[in-house]
Amino acid sequence: MKITLVKKILKDGSPCKKCVDVLSKLEESGYMSRIDSVLVADERDPDSEGLKVAIALKVHRAPFFVVEREGEEP
Repeated sequence: MKITLVKKILKDGSPCKKCVDVLSKLEESGYMSRIDSVLVADERDPDSEGLKVAIALKVHRAPFFVVEREGEEP
């Protein structure tokens, strides 16, 4: 299983408040070690990897997780 966290950077360059909160809670609880990768959906960069994933999966809010299981499509 692969878990990807997608967090957002706002147009003004600041991190999404909810994303900061979720990352903090993941780190405090020790679950951050379970996250295989973190992608950034940067509103200033339409080519950012996180934004591409969000568009492909039709997700409109961040943060979000993508869980991939062997043999299954995300």
